[in-house]
Amino acid sequence: MRIGYYPGCSLLGSSREFNESVKAVCEAIGLELVEVPDWNCCGASSAHVLDHELSVALPAKILAQAEAAGLTEVLAPCAACYSRLIGAYSELEKNPDHKTRVSEIIEMPYTGAVKVVNVLEVLERFADVIQAKAVQPFARKVACYYGCLLVRPPKVVNFDRPEDPQVMDQLAAKVGATPIDWPFKTECCGAAFSVTRTDLVAKLCGKIVDSAVKLQAEALVVACPMCHSNLDMRRPETNAALGKDLQIPVLFLTQVIGLAMGIEPKKLGIQRHMVPVAFNAPTGAQA
Repeated sequence: MRIGYYPGCSLLGSSREFNESVKAVCEAIGLELVEVPDWNCCGASSAHVLDHELSVALPAKILAQAEAAGLTEVLAPCAACYSRLIGAYSELEKNPDHKTRVSEIIEMPYTGAVKVVNVLEVLERFADVIQAKAVQPFARKVACYYGCLLVRPPKVVNFDRPEDPQVMDQLAAKVGATPIDWPFKTECCGAAFSVTRTDLVAKLCGKIVDSAVKLQAEALVVACPMCHSNLDMRRPETNAALGKDLQIPVLFLTQVIGLAMGIEPKKLGIQRHMVPVAFNAPTGAQA
């Protein structure tokens, strides 16, 4: 089986480990990723606040390039990229007349023939294969954190439950993890304020991390580069805001699945994390 692949900017830069782990897991489950030719930035996270027409044209060009390459679906692992692509797709489907204008801007046909899917949707299709290949169960309690963009806006993404999503929890359980029931699954981590308002990010992430630790989670599991960056890289600021030293690690779901499959940690990019991840013993956290 093959599917279009849009890595976007983050997966080739600050979240290389997500790209590495997605590719490693997809290879293991027999899914061929076909990178969209000549792809461009999707416009996240600033285009939509600067120029609406631009914010639609940028992701539309990516989908048009995928269509020209004969692809019918595009996997966008980055939650922000997924949000921009599926948002543009949804808007153009509701306003067919806009397709002509977008085609003029991007100087190539856009018909809306290519659908956009997120990494959870794709992995869910292979849930049984993933479970069968989990030779080293990830036997830890985990807090699955979806963030804002994977399930919102619900009428656009039409994926999972917007307030209490379950797909990531179910996939984690397939490889031996025990997902906790907690109230912070879709709370905002501060997103792109990581640089301009680090203090706000620290407070928001502090609530997420502290809640997970109090409920005895041993790892936070995410599927968004920005969420990972805020929860992992901003841990010093988060701990300072909390007045605690919380060392619970943050892993991408694809890393959790990859580890359970016995894929070499380095191939999954585990060494790139700021908060260390232990492999031979359950990962603890100090409250």
